[in-house]
Amino acid sequence: QMQGIAIDMPAGPSEVCVLADETADPKFVAADLLSQAEHGVDSQVLLVSDQLSVINIVKQEVENQLAVLPRKEMAAKALANSKAIVMSNLDEALELVNEYAAEHLIISYKNADAIAERIINAGSIFIGNYSPESVGDYASGTNHTLPTNGFAKAYSGVSVDSFVKKITYQKLSVEGLKNIGNTVIQMAEAEGLDAHAAAVKVRLDAE
Repeated sequence: QMQGIAIDMPAGPSEVCVLADETADPKFVAADLLSQAEHGVDSQVLLVSDQLSVINIVKQEVENQLAVLPRKEMAAKALANSKAIVMSNLDEALELVNEYAAEHLIISYKNADAIAERIINAGSIFIGNYSPESVGDYASGTNHTLPTNGFAKAYSGVSVDSFVKKITYQKLSVEGLKNIGNTVIQMAEAEGLDAHAAAVKVRLDAE
């Protein structure tokens, strides 16, 4: 796109990561995992917990709900390529979650609000047992166009700011150039960009 406002971003298959503990409702978690799996066979579904019992209960519930899902064939293929990972503790689980940088992250864990403060990479975060990802798709007010494939480490979802094209301006006085000139010269020369440095020097020498 060569004109107007560019709002595209790196995007791939839809993905969800659910961080869950014993306070999570297995039926809710299973439904959230399936809501992403039904998008397509290449959807990414990840369940993370520090408790094996949680993983096992949710896996059984996923099977129960999948059996009656209209798009079960597609969802089943996505689930076949998905993961349920048990970590040693919450800190390790959060390290994994931040490294994965999911498009959608659901925190179904005790002290979910506090945990959300420790998330640095995610497209959109859904906090608590009553915040399914599907509300973000349709009605909660947050944007549905989100980075995938780990790009949440560098990109944000589309927002009002995405529709604004900005221009920056700078106007220096003689005194202003004198104040920062030597800094510019040193940095330019360190990069081997002598003409950059000279563009400042010629002005300082003229005074």
